[in-house]
Amino acid sequence: MQNNKEAAGAAESHGTAGKRARSGDCDDTANDFISWLPDAVLGTIISLLPTKDGGRTRVLSRRWRHLWRSAPLNLEVSIRPPGVPPSAVSQIISQHHGPARRFSFHCHGADDLCAQPESWLPSRALANLQELDIAYAKPPLLASLLRSASNILVAKISHCDFKPAMINFPFLKKLSLFCVSISADLFPRLLSGCHALESLYMTNVRAVGCIRLRSPTIRTIIFRHSYGETAELIIEDAPRLVRLLVPYCERKDSVTIRVIRAPNLQILGPFFVVVSKLLLYQGVSLVSSTNSMPTLKVLALKSSEQKLHAVLNILRWFPCLEKLCVIFHTNREMNDENEPQYDPLHPIECLETHLKKVVFKSFEGYAKQVDFARFFVLNAKVLDKIEFEVKNHYSSGTVASKHKLLQVENRASREARFEFRTISY
Repeated sequence: MQNNKEAAGAAESHGTAGKRARSGDCDDTANDFISWLPDAVLGTIISLLPTKDGGRTRVLSRRWRHLWRSAPLNLEVSIRPPGVPPSAVSQIISQHHGPARRFSFHCHGADDLCAQPESWLPSRALANLQELDIAYAKPPLLASLLRSASNILVAKISHCDFKPAMINFPFLKKLSLFCVSISADLFPRLLSGCHALESLYMTNVRAVGCIRLRSPTIRTIIFRHSYGETAELIIEDAPRLVRLLVPYCERKDSVTIRVIRAPNLQILGPFFVVVSKLLLYQGVSLVSSTNSMPTLKVLALKSSEQKLHAVLNILRWFPCLEKLCVIFHTNREMNDENEPQYDPLHPIECLETHLKKVVFKSFEGYAKQVDFARFFVLNAKVLDKIEFEVKNHYSSGTVASKHKLLQVENRASREARFEFRTISY
């Protein structure tokens, strides 16, 4: 009897679906499974599309016609394609009945139109804006936009000059600054107004003097500066900071990072293993074997195969390191005979008790690269895995040959596994 009821229920459900399809709810899209998703899910999908593409979804079928007007609005305004021209914005926000998710306005080459956003943001359609993306805005307009969108969660500001203004973002979690100018005394005020900030991405931030940072909530800092320039970042107090990333730090750059207080810092890099290119402080002193960072768990370094001993000396700074990523670069450097050489009588603490994973990127199998990797095979005593990212596929014979050269049979950790992965660069 139970089985008969289940069969009848299934037949009824199938019949209802068929009636909906025949009635035109999904037109002739019997195999269009996306259209059967709830309105809320479809609205989220539409909100992730550019404005024009989101509006075009209305022609897909009668099922989709009402969705764009109620979906979270993703409004990209620009005088250049594929953005919406400023002349169409007022009509869009007057006809759109749903909430707003993102507002993007790039003023480049449109000085006569840059005042219009001040009349758009107070509208009901943009009242609960979540993301703001502003570029090439003059200081008065930038200040006005920031005041009008104080409840946003994500902000990206590009090619702008910050001037003194009251800034308050109680809910902002992610802030990205690209090619902006800001005074050294205004930057701390900007961060102090971000009460929930978790992620800060800075690229080519031009500040007079060093950039000082205090934040009780921040967890990730990504710091990138102009090629060949001198930059200084001082992390005065960041109790929840976990990741400090320095991508694209080049050989000719001079970067000073002072970490006065970041008791939970766990992830750092990548930076070049070249003396005086990146100065890392903890408190008032340079990080060293005697002023180590025991909280750090993950480290990424850029190095040539000639710099094994320089890498090993850096590892002494981080006694509890669990994962190391070495990115081999093609520039040939002098051998590191001037570096203190590894002494087995004075072992490196992380190799003895903590280092579990090593990744070698851009591994080409040169003799010196093999020698570099072999050191970790023979000396990392608790290692679980070494990954080699290679350009060309390694046959089983090539892998066996590399295993022999690496002396895998003599590895310090009997649990260690070795993986060669082909990566497209």
